[in-house]
Amino acid sequence: MFQPSPEILKKYADVLVKFALWDGKGARKGETVCLQVPESSRPILDPLIESTLEVGANPLIMLLPEGIDRWESVPRIFYEKGTMEQITYMPKEYLLGRIQNTDHYVCMISSANQKELEGVDSSKIMARQQAVKFYKDARFEKEDAGKLTWVLALFGTEAMASEAKMPLEEYWQQIISACYLDEDNPTARWQETFRFIDEYKKKLTELKIESVHVTAKDIELTVKIGSNRQWLGGSGRNIPSYEIYVTPDWRGTNGHIAFNQPLYRFGAVIKDVRLEFKDGTVVQATASQNERLLRDMIAVNGANKIGEFSLTDSRLSKITRSMAETLYDENVGGKYGNTHIALGSSYKDSYIGDITAVPSEQWETMGFNDSAIHTDIMSTTDRTVEATLADGSKKVIYQDGKFTI
Repeated sequence: MFQPSPEILKKYADVLVKFALWDGKGARKGETVCLQVPESSRPILDPLIESTLEVGANPLIMLLPEGIDRWESVPRIFYEKGTMEQITYMPKEYLLGRIQNTDHYVCMISSANQKELEGVDSSKIMARQQAVKFYKDARFEKEDAGKLTWVLALFGTEAMASEAKMPLEEYWQQIISACYLDEDNPTARWQETFRFIDEYKKKLTELKIESVHVTAKDIELTVKIGSNRQWLGGSGRNIPSYEIYVTPDWRGTNGHIAFNQPLYRFGAVIKDVRLEFKDGTVVQATASQNERLLRDMIAVNGANKIGEFSLTDSRLSKITRSMAETLYDENVGGKYGNTHIALGSSYKDSYIGDITAVPSEQWETMGFNDSAIHTDIMSTTDRTVEATLADGSKKVIYQDGKFTI
């Protein structure tokens, strides 16, 4: 079975620990870095530990057993044999204590079976998602205060490659290329990419976009942005990440959008998702596979509204095809780039101003959405994005898979 060389894995670990954390500055001496590594990505653990030690930080190791791709997940047997009380049990003080004592999270995405929960009662899965919301809120609160960062990254397995219809070596070549691990200095290359992203997110913010209108053969969607938003990207939270995104005012979403990319989420795959919005809320949701899971997800409080609108420029992305994993599929380049929206929670750092000075109740009045769910759904079809600016004028900002500003 193919496995990347030790040199590639060490480069990968260095990018994640020494670059991605602290918004591209890397972890620092004395900090605590939680290394969240599924068993199927065990070969990356030692390089991550080494990179963490080299910067003088303290590794906190969390090796997850197979069948659990993230700490809040539980294996299939929980959903099949556990009571709802057991499924939703959360040791609150323990989990909040972990956040208090952690400065960074490095979270590897890896699985020996991406359909581990296929056929499980999706209402149970959503109940667990809602039960863990307090942890998500506490982590974001610390992050918004500038005291915590995190990065997600992918470790390819035979099962994941097979799902993407690729040999494992080819699958890994996508990872290596996308993360610049085949270059002498991946960090320098990422810094160059971030400069490109910074240039375009600044241009988009300065346009003072009131709303965007997306048109394609399967999309006719208007998304209100709002007057107090800034566009984001290049934070190091995801490696790779080429997207430029914004938190919209969810109340101004109208129209329909179909997604040509499958959604791998909650241990299952949802295909051919189509959503129709009216005044910010999903009024119709269909899928050709696992539609019940989609509907149960949307039934979660706030998950029937959008929390993110995102565009990826095909000139920037080195991902050329679907990888059957959201981290990569939301950044795929190809011929027409990528558009995705996220159902559920918003990113508060899209607000122009001091996040910590905003009263909690004011987020709702500004159209920032709150939910236990944040699910990105992707489209790579040819589309045009036209912006309506604050002065009423219109400007095409994205066409043929590229920004036009």
